Amino acid sequence: MPGNSRAAGTHHSRPSSSEEPPDLEDQELLLAAAYVSDAQYNRNVPFETSPQAIRLYHFYNHWTMRAATYFFIWVNLALALFEEPAVFPLPFLVTSIAEVLCLTAFFGRLVHFAKVTPQKVFWKDTKNICVMVTIVLTLIDLVIYGSLEAVNIRGVRWSRALRPVFLINFPESRQIRRTFRSIRNTLPDILYVFLLFLFSMMIFSLMALKLFGDRDLRTVEGSPYFTNILDIAFELYVLVTTANSPDVMMPAYELNWWYSLYFITYIIINTYIFMSVFLAVIYNNYRKHLKNEIHTLAYLKHHKMTEAFNILKVKVGTEFVVKEARWRRLVKVVAPDVSSSHLELLLRISDEGQKGHVDKVNFLRLADLLNIRVVAINIKKHPLETWMPRVYQSSTSLLVQKMVQHRIFVWVYDVIILINAIFIALDEKDSLISYAEWLFLSLYIIEILLKLYTYEPSAYFGRKQFWNWFDTLIIIAALLATVANTTIQARKYNSQQVLDIVLILRILRLLRVIVSIQRFRVIVTTLINIGPTMLTFGGLVLVVYYAFAIIGMEVFHGKIHFLDPGSGSPDALVCGNPALKDSAFAQGRYCKNNFNDLASSLILLTELTVVNQWHILADGFALVTHQAAKLYFIGFHVVVVILIVNIFIAFILEAFFVAYSLEKSEVETAIEKKIQELGVGVQEEEVQDGGLIDNMDAKDSGFSPDEGDNKKKDLKGLYFRIASKKYKTVDTLLQQMFESEIAPEGKDPSLKEILSFSPKKVNFDNSA
Repeated sequence: MPGNSRAAGTHHSRPSSSEEPPDLEDQELLLAAAYVSDAQYNRNVPFETSPQAIRLYHFYNHWTMRAATYFFIWVNLALALFEEPAVFPLPFLVTSIAEVLCLTAFFGRLVHFAKVTPQKVFWKDTKNICVMVTIVLTLIDLVIYGSLEAVNIRGVRWSRALRPVFLINFPESRQIRRTFRSIRNTLPDILYVFLLFLFSMMIFSLMALKLFGDRDLRTVEGSPYFTNILDIAFELYVLVTTANSPDVMMPAYELNWWYSLYFITYIIINTYIFMSVFLAVIYNNYRKHLKNEIHTLAYLKHHKMTEAFNILKVKVGTEFVVKEARWRRLVKVVAPDVSSSHLELLLRISDEGQKGHVDKVNFLRLADLLNIRVVAINIKKHPLETWMPRVYQSSTSLLVQKMVQHRIFVWVYDVIILINAIFIALDEKDSLISYAEWLFLSLYIIEILLKLYTYEPSAYFGRKQFWNWFDTLIIIAALLATVANTTIQARKYNSQQVLDIVLILRILRLLRVIVSIQRFRVIVTTLINIGPTMLTFGGLVLVVYYAFAIIGMEVFHGKIHFLDPGSGSPDALVCGNPALKDSAFAQGRYCKNNFNDLASSLILLTELTVVNQWHILADGFALVTHQAAKLYFIGFHVVVVILIVNIFIAFILEAFFVAYSLEKSEVETAIEKKIQELGVGVQEEEVQDGGLIDNMDAKDSGFSPDEGDNKKKDLKGLYFRIASKKYKTVDTLLQQMFESEIAPEGKDPSLKEILSFSPKKVNFDNSA
């Protein structure tokens, strides 16, 4: 067993004899399991290989520890809802105690990490330094702010903008951190394009100053038109976003229509050409850096699996292998919840010749095998077939089942849904419409009952039968809505909130179209497949939004207030600030768009992301503070709209195309081949009794009719199938996007070459 000073990533020599002390064998098994687990989840966490450190590392990666870390991260972020300016005000003592508890949890997590990581690696890791510095700065800010509060002096909680640092820098957030790192590496590449864009904008600004500055033109509000170079630059920047088009052009256009050519030229060059170039350059460079990261992940996975193999290998004949008993124990340690049948299937795939051992090539696929969800299907007979087989197998019963399974049955209900939509749009007060609601509801209930009669109920409502649950819940909601609506009308009860809920529940019935139309299911399923990828960018946007919201609250809090226009207060017309008198901000009744609490700030930032009228919001806050406030809004637009949103759109498009036409990987194909060879594979179209479908894909999903052979098959016992593609992780999807560019097996680079892929060098002498 390696000593305490040895770190993960070094090569291990083992005695040639397979007879080893049990405790030594257990220690090596835990070390190998750590490597395999890291490869499975694409972790690149350096760890010591001493017995105590390995056990601490397994505990560090336990789901309860990760859940606790995320819990305290979200509590820490949510404190802004209760701190001044607050949505739900709480005393400073309460929020400060909660924050100290969160910081204590973060520090404990950091100490735990330090216990399993080589000290040299720990102190060189930027993530750890960022977390420690943020904890110290937050404590200093708490002390200073609390001291000022004690003497009734309002301070500034500047450390709150640093809270997203915890979300980014803990190892659990590697997806968000990878995105940030790729964006950071992309910035130098787009800097020259951005500088060229600014140069173009300044050239046009100078042209506008010379063309219109001395013509005594006025805007609609009566202010001078294009007489200040900074105001011109701001207006032209807004024009790039099209938010002030055509308003900014009208004074010049009214003077002479030839001046419209200036604005048209500017829009073509800066809005259409430069913004398109931004999108291309940003995504091209982002994709390049992301590809390098994914390459590194793929090669590191191979490296870790090789290390695990070297720990467990023994020599049999002329080759090194892992004995079956050790392989089984390894899988049980890495995936303790794996069923015995699933374990046996994986062993059959890995030990192709049933030789009692697993060779290196098959062992290296273990991490990928564990990532692919294989569903065990226990084919059951319908309860009615068991209780009264003669009735259920009668000609009439078989005819009913055949009708339900036929595509015409689906088409009929598609037509019923469309007719129902027409009736919902008609006047509800008509008694005929009211009765029709009960007719449609009865037809939907009959549909569900017929399906339950045809298909085995426990399979129909299986844990992964999303569309069947969705369909049934929509019908239940429609039933509740119809009953509630009838009760309300009978008792003449008038509650707008209840009526709104009833109306929404009734309209949601039309969502059954998604269940019925196959192509709709394909699109929705694909969106679900790329959901984790979108959530990664959601975390990125949350970090940026949160930081900008905190800064906005500190700078603009209390400058603008919303007052009920019906109160009669003259301040209601100027949003509580005389500086907004006669401004477009006040005239547009934008008073609720303020930074007086976290919720209002996030809503305002969402409006800025949409871009429309963002310049009016910027002008309003500039009027109540200083013209330099516009830099805050321009900075937000550059970071979020130009950079992040462009990357998000382009990346999601590519991820959608990949997921939409997702092909099975080689490992998935090998699993399916072995399942079929063993005779324990089952296809959806082969299953008549119960039709257990464990995914949501269009061609696999639901209990869709089979146009071909509908003969009953006597399927009993345990069967296997690969679960839906929706179970693919973000890393799997990303690797599939770039897998054609990754070196094929047998051509893996050296560790030195792997390091050259990564923008951040890792010391592989001390890391996993």
